[in-house]
Amino acid sequence: MTIYFEKTYQRSFGTFPLKGQDLKDAILAAAEVGYRSFDTAQMYGNEAETGAALKATSLARGDLCITTKVDIANFSDEAFLPSVEESLKKLQIEQVDVLLLHWPTPGGDIRLSLQLLQQAHDRGLARHIGVSNYTAPMMRQARTIVDAPLVTNQVEFHPLLNQDKLLVAASETGIPLASYCSVARGEVFKHAIFGEIGAAYGKSAAQVVLRWILQKGVSINTMSTKPANIAANFDVMDFTLSSIDMARIEKMTNTGYRIVGKGLVPYAPDFD
Repeated sequence: MTIYFEKTYQRSFGTFPLKGQDLKDAILAAAEVGYRSFDTAQMYGNEAETGAALKATSLARGDLCITTKVDIANFSDEAFLPSVEESLKKLQIEQVDVLLLHWPTPGGDIRLSLQLLQQAHDRGLARHIGVSNYTAPMMRQARTIVDAPLVTNQVEFHPLLNQDKLLVAASETGIPLASYCSVARGEVFKHAIFGEIGAAYGKSAAQVVLRWILQKGVSINTMSTKPANIAANFDVMDFTLSSIDMARIEKMTNTGYRIVGKGLVPYAPDFD
């Protein structure tokens, strides 16, 4: 992986659940403040609109890092590669920068979907490949199945949920983590500690949360439709949380607040 890719992928702009003019306006605002990594998925139903909005930014294709994810409905020999080709058509690109499996295969047999992901990479449909919502054991198994490097496991990651097992697996397997629900869909703002820490750095509670995630070695995905928040979410590279503040925030992971589980997604795995 190039240094440019690694730095760009650290901060991605997520597009779920945006569509229409809201999506276009948000992508244009994100591009304006400096985002170059953009995240979508077949399941979101907005790949075509995302592709059109990215074209409207007038950014060079080589400056963009575009991620999409394959829906579990397409985890078959017949559907997988055609679905990826359709995603590329919608996104108006010849190759996606990062192609992820959106979920582990229901039932736990992840081998076929990973092999199909490898095929997409080998055929040049994807520059990089990775997974999403994988457990620690799945991460370890995936490394024995796929030859190409897996550049990420995109998971729910925020300071109200302990993900130490995934961090250990990331270190063991060399599969970095990336966050979604980075501010726990606003739940973090119910806890005064983040704002209190932010005041000492001249930063907001959200910026403190995002900086904590980055300092844990995890890339961040953020989404907003408000230009000021889009800019603030990107502006998290000019300060460093002290070890004391990192530890204070770490204690909040005992809250055990999980957003995405079987109650929301019936086919979700039994998370660590």
